[in-house]
Amino acid sequence: MSARFEISKTEKGEFHFKLVNADGKTLLRSEGYNAKTSCTGGIESVRKNAGDDKRYEANTAADGRAYFNLKASNGQIIGTSPMFADATACAAAIAVAKAAAADAPVDDKS
Repeated sequence: MSARFEISKTEKGEFHFKLVNADGKTLLRSEGYNAKTSCTGGIESVRKNAGDDKRYEANTAADGRAYFNLKASNGQIIGTSPMFADATACAAAIAVAKAAAADAPVDDKS
């Protein structure tokens, strides 16, 4: 399974990363970081935690769509997925993240 991290910078100067699959679809997106070093630290945290089932928290939005959070060992959310049509699609995205995040290259678009 192929995936990569993409780093971007908003007009307000915040850095974000996202983990995207081989088709370029987002699996996970970070919060905004004031510094690029903090953003790359977030990527390292994803790499470290993505292989652990206990770090995933599957949720259902008010409209019934499924999504997940990936949490660090301290319970802090490292990244949140987009909304998926159903739990099956959400589980598939988790499987790709688990399999590919540790070795995913970084594409810095900031």
